[in-house]
Amino acid sequence: MELPRRLGLFSTIAVVVGSTIGSGIFRSPAGIAARIPDEGLFLAAWIVGGICVLAGALTYAELAGSLPQTGGVFVYLREGFGRMPAFLFGWAELTIIRASALGAIATVFAEYLLRMLGVSASESSNAVHYVAAASILLVATFNFVGIHIGALVQNLTTSTKYLALFVLVLASLLLGGNSTTEPAAAAASGPTSLSLFGLALISILWVYDGWADVTFVSGEVRRPERYLPLALILGTLCVIAIYLAANFAYVRVLSVGEIANSQLVAADVAQRLVGNAGLTLVSLVVMISAFGTLNGSMMTGPRIFFAMADEGLFFKGIAAVHPRFKTPYVAIWLAALMAAAFVMLRDFQQLSDTFILGIWPFYAGAVAAVYALRRKRPSLARPYRVWGYPVTPAIFLAAAFFLLGNALLTDRKALVVFAVLLTGIPAYWIWERTTRKNVEPMTGR
Repeated sequence: MELPRRLGLFSTIAVVVGSTIGSGIFRSPAGIAARIPDEGLFLAAWIVGGICVLAGALTYAELAGSLPQTGGVFVYLREGFGRMPAFLFGWAELTIIRASALGAIATVFAEYLLRMLGVSASESSNAVHYVAAASILLVATFNFVGIHIGALVQNLTTSTKYLALFVLVLASLLLGGNSTTEPAAAAASGPTSLSLFGLALISILWVYDGWADVTFVSGEVRRPERYLPLALILGTLCVIAIYLAANFAYVRVLSVGEIANSQLVAADVAQRLVGNAGLTLVSLVVMISAFGTLNGSMMTGPRIFFAMADEGLFFKGIAAVHPRFKTPYVAIWLAALMAAAFVMLRDFQQLSDTFILGIWPFYAGAVAAVYALRRKRPSLARPYRVWGYPVTPAIFLAAAFFLLGNALLTDRKALVVFAVLLTGIPAYWIWERTTRKNVEPMTGR
């Protein structure tokens, strides 16, 4: 059975925006400001990050319009470079990426939910794991009973968090003005070097992550040759716009030094503007935002396992479609159970680091596939052609190589993650050899 095409343009854009805007824009500016203690360079770094991500979205728009199949990046790698790179992507998603992503997002949601309920940090240390696991199973249930339910949750949460950021920006323009009340925190110290700017840019690219997830549900988007390129481009532009506006609001109300010392900068800005009520409201928005991102990741990620099984690179039963709900229910519950197990054993930082290091090599590979397909399949129908080709894909590839190269040089965990990814090579050979042996007697060869 095939997955029906039920997602319209608005829902598809909501997947892009909702999967990208998580908790990062509310908390990551602190670390970025600590590395770039200059207001102009701080804002410039967000613009540079947005340009890199937009280059990726423009490139993916061509691929999505040409190959509107479930699996997205999996399909682009398969068509561009063959079955092994596609298998490696599916292997990475199965072993570390998807469970880590779901676990990290669920952990943020659980932390803020427990805070809203008045549970102290000491009491919530163990409870976070259980609440996070329960939230994963909840969104899995939403997406199991139908993509239209998952899309409804995504539409509501995306609209809520985007509107909340917009209101925060508007309030900063009407009520704000940099009026520092804490002199000790007012000035950031130290000059900005190129290496520090680069480290800050890596953090910014992490905050922008999620824009490509919509390609995983390409097989369920109506009029995909039109809606997918539009959703990728418009959704990414919406994210860039609200991110730049939010950071402008932050520096309008707080000094860069205060931002660098703020664990939840949006809450501190809201508190400065309207008092303690603002702090409570922003905490609620962060919780809703994380839940929406968790739902988006559950909506999109399991489709990779579905596509992998449908291609014959995973157990065929994973490609089962529920006869009533028309969802890839086996793939959904596989992802949910693995993520619940991960979140019981690891903390947020371990989960988020693993996800980022695991996914970016394949983001780069999928962008490089546009060059391979232009050469190998010049007659492939391309409803949209990437603007600025071949420079635009090269911009994204340069950013990806910079991020990965820096990780390899500065973070030993990167070596462990990449070692796990490489175990997919012998796994692919074993899988192909085993399945070929099973097929040959049946075909009489």
